[in-house]
Amino acid sequence: MRLRKRLRFVPIVLFLSFCVCKAQTNRNPKFSDPKAPVGDPELTVPGSVKPILDVWMRDAYVTHGPDGYYYLTGTTATPGRKFPGQVHCWDYNDGLYLWRSADLENWEAMGRIWSFDEDAADWQKKGKPMKPGTQSVNGDPLDSMYRAVWAPELHYIESQQKWLLIACLNGNQGSFVLESTSGKPEGPYRNIPGNAQKAIFRNIDLSVFEDTDGKVYLIGHNHYIARMKDDLSDIAESFRPFDETPYPKEPYIEGVWLDKHHGKYQLLQTVWSVPLADGTYTYLPGEKPAAVHSYDVVVAEADHIYGPYGPRYPAILQGGHNNLFQDGDGNWWSTTFFNPRGVMGTKFPVTCRPAVVPVKWDNNRLKPDVEASDDFYSTLNK
Repeated sequence: MRLRKRLRFVPIVLFLSFCVCKAQTNRNPKFSDPKAPVGDPELTVPGSVKPILDVWMRDAYVTHGPDGYYYLTGTTATPGRKFPGQVHCWDYNDGLYLWRSADLENWEAMGRIWSFDEDAADWQKKGKPMKPGTQSVNGDPLDSMYRAVWAPELHYIESQQKWLLIACLNGNQGSFVLESTSGKPEGPYRNIPGNAQKAIFRNIDLSVFEDTDGKVYLIGHNHYIARMKDDLSDIAESFRPFDETPYPKEPYIEGVWLDKHHGKYQLLQTVWSVPLADGTYTYLPGEKPAAVHSYDVVVAEADHIYGPYGPRYPAILQGGHNNLFQDGDGNWWSTTFFNPRGVMGTKFPVTCRPAVVPVKWDNNRLKPDVEASDDFYSTLNK
């Protein structure tokens, strides 16, 4: 009798197990959905957003320091350098610059905080000598050097009460980590021992993440992570790839940022949308070079820092290579810089200027906060 009662429940248990497995499969597909929702006003950088500073800049980065100030840096062209063509930073600049603000509206220039000529190690100074008059990628004649520093990030490591400055070099010369010797965000800065002789990471767009337990990680370009030593002098392990849910065919991805929200790790990456013949858009690379459309932020979430990260979802259209930060009231913001490349870039009245975008977590998914953006920019510099 007891055996019969047990057997009655077997089909039910098997059915429930099947449903659970099917639900888990649906929640964790093999690939992320590559559809790009171009034109969705709820996900697009609001039209009210405008530059917060009239300085040529890409890869704009803002952090809220422990002193209450907001600090801004980014990839800049050398101030005052004359270009017969388009101003840019691809081939040459002279270092890293910093601005600060008490309110995100009014910005004070703090000058150059790291210089190739004065602060760089020998391996960082080298660059690639070029014949005077050689044409750059934008058609401008170069001086004599192919040497630029890109994508700086300024991080206050709370557990160590230390400022780190992260950046990378053009010409495939890698990324590096600097530490402030004064304990101040303006430096001066020196290389940490881990990259005193060579790049600590062999690609571009390095980032840093401090976890809630005080452990610090370097986030490498598009897909890599390595924990740092407790004293931040070097990496404690080799870089390894995140466990991700990729697209069916991975495109070029850059501008990686790692953060935490509702107790889960948020992996932000930047992907170009590409138009399809039917009028829709995708994040998949085309079989042949296609005109890119917009520079979009996608997000994936994980319970553990190394992953697995779930499916990516589009979060901030036209707002790529960004970072997130919180203001003094706990509100979330993202940076943007009006990328001139792509179809959308031709519609911006001004490009390569830093801006900030209020964002929010809607059901724990990141998106622009259109109402907060309209409110902030309605009073900016009035």
